[in-house]
Amino acid sequence: MAIRTAILTISDMCAQGKRADTSGQTVKEILPEDTFEVCQKTIIPDDYETITRTLRRFSDEQNIEIVLTTGGTGLGPRDVTPEATTAVCDRKVPGFAEILRSESYKKTPNAVLSRGVAGLRDNTLIINLPGSPKAVRECLEIILNVLPHAVEMMRGGGH
Repeated sequence: MAIRTAILTISDMCAQGKRADTSGQTVKEILPEDTFEVCQKTIIPDDYETITRTLRRFSDEQNIEIVLTTGGTGLGPRDVTPEATTAVCDRKVPGFAEILRSESYKKTPNAVLSRGVAGLRDNTLIINLPGSPKAVRECLEIILNVLPHAVEMMRGGGH
């Protein structure tokens, strides 16, 4: 059974149509179609209430199993993706953010500036990815092979 997936680009510029959503498209291109069914690909502004509302809708109404966000994880004044993600999650899954920062640091010291988090809301795994297409690609390569096992566990499968 394919993993029901949503891609959420969080960017004021993309939401206003002033910049193309290359990061969200990169996520879509990397996900193997035989494993991941992209049910939603949405662009929203860097707005806390919009982010929390969208994440809740994906989990509570659309039964999305994995939400991959891109953008809003830095130090900018409107970068609130980690706070919004934390607010909607019932449980943290810190290993994703830990490994993403650790492995990304090997390529750029700026990785320490990423504040991305990961967590569960009911049976939805939400993972924050950085906003640049290059960083999205590098980060997904790090965790992609773990995602099917994570979903299997969420569905009640063994360890």
